[in-house]
Amino acid sequence: MSYQPPLTLTPRLIDLISRVSEALGRWEVTGGAMSPRLRRENRIRSIHSSLAIENNSLSLAQVTAIIDGKRVRGLPREIKEVQNAFAAYEMLDSLKPTFHKDFLKAHAALMQGLAPEAGRFRRGGVGIYQGKRLVHLAPPAGRVPYLVKDLFAWLKRTDQHPLLAGAAVHYEIEFIHPFSDGNGRMGRLWQTLILAQWNPQLASLPIESVVHDQQAGYYKALAASGKLADAAPFAEFILQALLDALQATPITDQVSDQVSDQVKRLLRAFKGNGAVAAVELMQRLGLKHLPTFRRNYLKPAIAAGLICLTQPDSPRSPTQRYVLSPRA
Repeated sequence: MSYQPPLTLTPRLIDLISRVSEALGRWEVTGGAMSPRLRRENRIRSIHSSLAIENNSLSLAQVTAIIDGKRVRGLPREIKEVQNAFAAYEMLDSLKPTFHKDFLKAHAALMQGLAPEAGRFRRGGVGIYQGKRLVHLAPPAGRVPYLVKDLFAWLKRTDQHPLLAGAAVHYEIEFIHPFSDGNGRMGRLWQTLILAQWNPQLASLPIESVVHDQQAGYYKALAASGKLADAAPFAEFILQALLDALQATPITDQVSDQVSDQVKRLLRAFKGNGAVAAVELMQRLGLKHLPTFRRNYLKPAIAAGLICLTQPDSPRSPTQRYVLSPRA
């Protein structure tokens, strides 16, 4: 029997596929083709967030400077991680998601100079721990090439919606853990590649930023899928993250009438004052639910370049404030 990733099509997944497709349609109709500047900015955000998930401490400003070829003070390994990730993401247009050799080629670019087995499958066993507790024992190293081959053969023949296929492959890469290092980065990169093959605009969607913001949920969904031996919980999480990214990411450089009513209300809430805390803005808007405020008001305004953080290198600082940008 041909291999099939364990994935139950739940009612929530069906709903999320519909909502993501609708949001993607609105996103494209609203903006048309994304500008080169925005594509680059979003790619840098993707790289920064994907590496931050793996405990890279460099700020978005530092990551941008490194990609611009500027000298940055930081740990050499972390700087190398940025340079490698940029090289790997720049390869997306030339990679095929079902090609075994492309998978290894991308890992080589991502981990060159960082892992001794860059571009090669691991040769030893590996377990994932939380503290001292083993939460996942990956398949034996000898099975890895065959598991990856079966996974890519399924991806080539499947008639699953690309949104589901991308999420399933992402989960399976984390389950198989094919490499000694860089598995999380490869899972996120390969899902982006699968989505970009379906819709090229998604190559520039910084879904990694949402995953980073909801990192605890990301690992919780992975654990839930592992416990159930079903990729559905992880797929539900990742499609919700994709929907959040679509709603928060502008596709044009221009501030226009297409800006949401929520963002317009947020801009008016500043009332010409200087730096304002999130709690104060919520009070002015009559809002009480912080996640809703962040998702529908704050993140879209930041993504559109309409408001700025007073502490951009410490986005979660308790003393963080927000100010209107010159564009607003």
